[in-house]
Amino acid sequence: MACMLLGSLLSSAQEKGYWRAASNTAVSITGDLSISDSRVSINLVNFTMAQIRRLEPAEVSAIFPSEGLSGESGTLYRLNIPAKQRFIRHNTLCGSEDTQWMVTSVEGKTLHVAFFSGANTPVLTPEAMNNSPDLCGTHTYVR
Repeated sequence: MACMLLGSLLSSAQEKGYWRAASNTAVSITGDLSISDSRVSINLVNFTMAQIRRLEPAEVSAIFPSEGLSGESGTLYRLNIPAKQRFIRHNTLCGSEDTQWMVTSVEGKTLHVAFFSGANTPVLTPEAMNNSPDLCGTHTYVR
């Protein structure tokens, strides 16, 4: 039990800090981001967030199948980024919907992030992800 708790703390600690936008979606929508215990900063705009739970590797691979993250764990966060919030080139995260959820997974010096709209907790299975109207997009960042 102690090993699982320590592993969970170390995993979430890995995502803390400053990350440079790497994928096309990150470069063109969010720019760089920074994660702390209770905030995410996207393109220098701060938003409060709360860690909801650690994710199992199967949940992470359902969200990021093309990244090959089958053995990686992740974290689900609750946040509220208004639909009216504009980022790079006046882009939004979830179109006309508020962004309610964020999933992160760290692989070495790479951070994978997915944003979701919708009031309900996202269902993180391959079937649900294939048909999810709430998945707004995935982004990749590096250190």
